[in-house]
Amino acid sequence: MTSALQAAIAGLGLGLSLIVAIGAQNAFVLRQGIRREHVLPVVLVCALSDAVLIIAGVSGIGFVVERFPVVLVVLRWAGAAFLLGYGLLAARRALAPSGLAADRGGNGLSLRAAVLTVVGLTWLNPHVYLDTVLLLGSIANTHGEVGRWWFAAGAVLGSILWFTALGYGARLLRGVFAKPVAWRILDVAIAVVMIALAIMLVLRP
Repeated sequence: MTSALQAAIAGLGLGLSLIVAIGAQNAFVLRQGIRREHVLPVVLVCALSDAVLIIAGVSGIGFVVERFPVVLVVLRWAGAAFLLGYGLLAARRALAPSGLAADRGGNGLSLRAAVLTVVGLTWLNPHVYLDTVLLLGSIANTHGEVGRWWFAAGAVLGSILWFTALGYGARLLRGVFAKPVAWRILDVAIAVVMIALAIMLVLRP
């Protein structure tokens, strides 16, 4: 196995380990996938955002975040407010019968609203700068001048595979979510995740 392939596989593994977790972004992609609502734009925003952040980290831009920690402080409070707001909206959907339809009707998001929401969930999350830019970038640079870019390519591929599978694979759960109670449970879970993440951001030292 060549060093380039080893670096790419390492990047793929680390990239997947950082994004395959229950979080605000994944919860939103899952919901949009189940509704079959603006799935391609949402998946593209997630994958392209990850690619930009990964390349920034591998390029060494992470030092900016290290030298100016105030950036993370601002993002932490802005992200907490955004997550809290979205969590409350999810809670309201769980309580409102009109928001439980499994089809593309009900209170579905417009394309603009869906894109802005996923942009906010992605770029207002301070953890993405710590994990994707600093951590992944630091590890990538241990693979040498050429190897780091293969590492980055593997991480970007992992992001594309994950968000594509999550967004388009979610439709397999459509039968389950034909029942209003399933949507109520999903929105309650999303509300809990979003609000919990918001609280964690505020309380972290």
